[in-house]
Amino acid sequence: MVPRVWSLMRFLIKGSVAGGAVYLVYDQELLGPSDKSQEVLQKAEEVVPTAVYQFSQYVCEQTGLKIPQLPAPPKFNFNIRESWNSGIITVMSALSVAPSKAWEYSKEGWEYLKERTK
Repeated sequence: MVPRVWSLMRFLIKGSVAGGAVYLVYDQELLGPSDKSQEVLQKAEEVVPTAVYQFSQYVCEQTGLKIPQLPAPPKFNFNIRESWNSGIITVMSALSVAPSKAWEYSKEGWEYLKERTK
């Protein structure tokens, strides 16, 4: 009985984290213009470390545990628009050659099987 409950709890926790992430992306309009996405990421870069620190202090007060100080998060300075565009171009080019590559690989596989069966 306990494994089922634990399995259900894990599923609910994972589902709520995934649902929260989807809601956050939708609410902050991260799939919109890249300028808006860049602003939101800069805002998160400022807010998240303080929130993590405050949460760790709260956990320390409530449990009496000593949590070591986390290192400062790394600073990333890159243009999201350029990264996004290059990623989209790479994916689309891979998708455009996928049918011909699949045909080529299946032809090679068929030839290989013919040679092995002789």
